[in-house]
Amino acid sequence: MTIAESRAAAAWPALELDAWEPTRDTLHLWTQVVGKVRMALSPWVNHWWHVPLYVSARGLTTSAIPYGAGAFQIDFDFIAPQLVISCSDGQSRTMRLEPMTVADFHAGVMARLRELGIGVRIWPVPVELPDPIPFPDDTVHAAYDPEYAHRFWRVLAQSTRVMTEFRGAFLGKCSPVHFFWGSFDLAVTRFSGRTAPPHPGAPNVADAVTREAYSHEVSSAGFWPGGGPMREAIFYAYAYPGPDGFAGYPVRPAAASWSPDFGEFILPYDAVRTAADPDATLHAFLESTYEAAAELAKWDRKALERG
Repeated sequence: MTIAESRAAAAWPALELDAWEPTRDTLHLWTQVVGKVRMALSPWVNHWWHVPLYVSARGLTTSAIPYGAGAFQIDFDFIAPQLVISCSDGQSRTMRLEPMTVADFHAGVMARLRELGIGVRIWPVPVELPDPIPFPDDTVHAAYDPEYAHRFWRVLAQSTRVMTEFRGAFLGKCSPVHFFWGSFDLAVTRFSGRTAPPHPGAPNVADAVTREAYSHEVSSAGFWPGGGPMREAIFYAYAYPGPDGFAGYPVRPAAASWSPDFGEFILPYDAVRTAADPDATLHAFLESTYEAAAELAKWDRKALERG
């Protein structure tokens, strides 16, 4: 292995689902607990942009949540590892991230918020999952491997860096690079500026949610760590509404392909991780899949792009 390949392997670590699936499933539910706190107390923003978490220098964060005359935020620190609740008045509380049930995690977060004088009510049931178990009753999911949680965050951090560079070339309306805890994926979405037909819906998601999220024409891309029917970690890209010819558009790199099962282009994470230039490989995927949507749907690219 060359020095360049060794550095790339360290930056983009292996993330085989079989090695960390119990941790992945538990962490998904922990992020839902924290995400629901943000959603309950944050002012509403179009397309549900008040809901996601953001990748930070140490993990995932709610960013500042207004509360009274001040603010607080909740951070998953995957380096320490711990959960940190920080308030603008200087108070804070921590909770070690270690194997524990979702019920215990939920109780611990709510107890620490009460200690800080933060009152919040959330709907204590997971979303976007089949057969959800309410948080207070979930003693099934209790795994936490700090090594794989740390690897997951490193992949998110690298992906966020590249996706943010990609986002910067677009002058039109564009989402932040943000982490949706419901679907457990990192995403960035560009908008053409035109309205879209009502979304037909998605499994385990209320129609009102998808119709607000896709009220306008989009080209979206992101990272999914694997789970459920899609076992491998992937980068994905799709358009809504999908223009004629979208599935057959020649996207890059060669490892990318159209998935008829999921209705989107996919690029295996391992194809990026093991590439001689992971950044360039991911950029090619982001740019070419956006080009497919923008060209075929006749977006006003001259007005929307930096040039």
